[in-house]
Amino acid sequence: MSSPKPGDLGIPETGGHYAARVPLAFFDLDNTLIRRQSVLAPVAEQFCATYGLDADAVPHIADAFRERTGRAVFARLRSEYGLADQVTGLWAWYVDAIAAAIACPAPVLDGLQQLRDRGWTVAVVTNGATDIQTAKLRSTGIDQVIDAVIISEDIGVRKPDPAIFRAAAALCGQPLGGGWMTGDNPDTDISGAHDVGLRTIWIAAGRTWTHHPPRLSTPSTTRSPPSPTCSCCRSRPP
Repeated sequence: MSSPKPGDLGIPETGGHYAARVPLAFFDLDNTLIRRQSVLAPVAEQFCATYGLDADAVPHIADAFRERTGRAVFARLRSEYGLADQVTGLWAWYVDAIAAAIACPAPVLDGLQQLRDRGWTVAVVTNGATDIQTAKLRSTGIDQVIDAVIISEDIGVRKPDPAIFRAAAALCGQPLGGGWMTGDNPDTDISGAHDVGLRTIWIAAGRTWTHHPPRLSTPSTTRSPPSPTCSCCRSRPP
């Protein structure tokens, strides 16, 4: 994957219509900048080995980790498998394991830095618990190449709530108008950002857009944003 440039986001690098008025570039974290789903099975295997569970428990554990993993998931797993460790200890193990397993490819980090070098304000806008999202940002080095991060737990609202996008813009000291949001989730990332007037880039990852309204650009304007998860993406105008 070549290092991305602002032009990869469908925005001219210099002298273009958008370059002068688009200071904000928001990115989702999981399955956009990093491939969270790809490490769940290995982490589930580690979990079973660490806590003495049979290997046939791995698929169930991996499924439990798949969506909105939090302390409640570990409370349930502790009960199901009769684990002696407290929920806080299980959760702390998971935070460390995910942070150690996840990676952000160098071309993605380079692309984020290039956006900043060209005058963009770059922020991660992510749903999740503060401790684990912060651990991922630090372990991957993403925290070194962005200007700000908004985590849903910190402010008490989740994407697609408009308040989280407005809070991100306020933290960046920039207006929302003319900004961009890149993410993989049609509802929380794309529709949510679109509703507050952001232009959006969807990480398709081989999927077909089926959500309403299906307002995607023509194939000739499809771009590849700086994400390791993206085999193709589609930009959606407001």
